[in-house]
This record gives sequence, C-alpha cells and structure tokens, in this order.
Amino acid sequence: MTLTSLVTEASPLPNSIPGTKSVLNARGWRRKTKPDEKILEAGDYPKYFHEPEGNDLAHHYDTRYSHGILSYDEKHDTQIHLIHSYLEFFQNNGMETWLAHGTLLGWWWNARMLPWDWDVDTQVSIATLVYLAENHNSTVYTYTSATDTVVNSVTKKEEAITRQYHLDINPAHPIRERGDGDNVIDARWIDVRNGLYIDITGVAETHPQVAPGIWSCKNYHRYRTRDLWPMRETVYESVTVKVPYAYERILEEEYGEKALVVGEYQGHKWSGVDHLWVKKTPAEMKQGRLGRQAAGKTKHKQKTEAKRLQKAEEREKQMAKLKEQKEAKGKEGKESAKAGELEKGVDESERGSIKDQAKRRREDGWRRIWKWDN
Repeated sequence: MTLTSLVTEASPLPNSIPGTKSVLNARGWRRKTKPDEKILEAGDYPKYFHEPEGNDLAHHYDTRYSHGILSYDEKHDTQIHLIHSYLEFFQNNGMETWLAHGTLLGWWWNARMLPWDWDVDTQVSIATLVYLAENHNSTVYTYTSATDTVVNSVTKKEEAITRQYHLDINPAHPIRERGDGDNVIDARWIDVRNGLYIDITGVAETHPQVAPGIWSCKNYHRYRTRDLWPMRETVYESVTVKVPYAYERILEEEYGEKALVVGEYQGHKWSGVDHLWVKKTPAEMKQGRLGRQAAGKTKHKQKTEAKRLQKAEEREKQMAKLKEQKEAKGKEGKESAKAGELEKGVDESERGSIKDQAKRRREDGWRRIWKWDN
C-alpha cells in the first residue's frame, strides 16, 4: 500500500468549536475587550516556555520536567507516545489538529517520524486554540498505551504502561504578532517524565481586510485557505491523523524541493527497499566524512583554479590594453614628429627666402655704388 492510497478527504472547513468566536481586524486576531480595557501587545508578555541551557539537543526539553538528554532509542519511544496520546486527546474531545513542519515532512517520506528530529510540530486553527485555552488549559492527561507493557514486580504479570502529559497554553496566545519571538509557540503537550514536548501553534487569518484567505502563525509561516482545507485524513505512526490539503506545496515552500529528494541527512540514509530512514554505521559515517572532505578539497581546488584563470584573463586584458595605449601613444608621437618636421621645413624655407632677399638687396646696393663711382 502506498502512502498516497492512505490519504482521504477529511473536514471541508476549519474546525468550528461551538460557543467560541474569533474576532479579526487589521491589527490581527483579538478577543473582544471592554471599552476601558487595554489591548495587549506582543511586548506585554515575557517569554513563557523555557528550555534548559546547553547544546541544541537540550533546547528540545521543557525546563520544568527535564532531567537530561535522552538516548536515541528513549527519545524515539517518547515521541511515539507523545503523538499517540496527543491525537487521542484531540479525537476524544472532537477537536481538529494537523501535522506541520518537520513532522509533516516525516509523514511525507514514510508516515513516520524523522529519526533525527527531536521535537514534534502540530498546528490548530485559532478557534481551536481559544477553545483549548478556555476549556483544557493545564490539563494533565493520563494515557495508556495499547502495545507498551511492563512486568509488575509484585504480581509478575504484564501491565499496560500509563504516562502523563501536560497541556500548557501560552498566556500570550491571543497576541498574533511575532514581537521579539519569545512567544511564537502557542501551546505545548509535554511528557512530564522527561520534558520532551509537542509544539502547538495556532494559525489565524491575521489580516482579513488586507490579505483575505491568508492564514499565518506567529513565526512567519503563511498558508492559503485552499492549501490547508479541506484537510486530508491519513495515517502517521500507525494512527489516524490529518494533514493539509496541499501538503506537497507547503513542504516545498518551507524546505525546498531538495528536502523531498535528498536521501542522506543528519547521519541517516534512505533505504528504498525498507522504506525507512536508517542510521549510518560508524564506518559509513567515516566514509561519508572522508567523501565530504575530498569533495571539499576538489571544490576548493576548482575554486582556486577558477580564480587563477580569472586573474590570468584579467592580466591578459590589462596587457592588451597597455599595448593598445602604447601603440596609440607611439602613433601620436610619430604624427607629432612629422608635423614638427613639416613645421621646421616651413621655417627654414622662410628663413632662406629672407636671406635671399637680403643678398639681393646687398647686390643691388653694390651695383648702384659701382655705377655711381663710374
């Protein structure tokens, strides 16, 4: 069965929660306020969700529940139950949510999580976000896995494992501008055992008068109504989920076409036979590193050679230009010398003519004197 065959049409419109209403204006989504009540801005709220300090991996845990970085296998197991429990909670309460960002990309490849991804991303409509805040904020949800069991140390019998998750809504969720970026996440679904979480962001038709039909979150991700709805119903990690209608267009706009083609990333390679992302062995990692180094050297060499050829070409152009200038200067000098010679000839002829005239005058004078004397 192919992934495409698992996709079906789902809800035709954004989820409508009875008793809730989103108010939109040119400044963004706002709840109705009393005449004397101040409309809050993005800067009015300090950062709500906090992550431990450290490397990039530490930033994928909620500080309140984090006890250190999990192993590769523990992380994967936690994420599976995170998404299962989250989707079960939404389904039980009749609310709509869908996969987004890297989680949607993982679904596109093989309907599973990307093994190198340390967080899970989902989205909800602004109406659902308001409903969550008003009716389910601070819920601690107990989830029992249908397949995950443990042997009881007393009874020696297998028992289903129960886990608890904290749904926490950011108080800044009504503010639909990014601001300083501290509160772009509207809510989290957190595993209280270790702090790994699902980031939940709301999308709203933020500027309906200026840009009708454009939905956006607070982190500059924008979608057309026809790209999101009607949602498609499909399967992800063996459970039913929803994905945006134009999922491929959304992924290409966010990650580029290469993200749907390149079969090697973050120490993993795509196995077309198993239809899985497989973690590379240490030998493969080393070989890949050596290959990248060799490719880097080749690229550097090609770049250096290109620069050398460019400089040589520039030098040739400069020499040709100098030669042209020299030839032009030489030609100009010859023409000047010729003009000088001509001018000199004229001067000499003029001087010769004057001498001849003086000689003739002297001779005439002598003749007159001779005649006089005789």
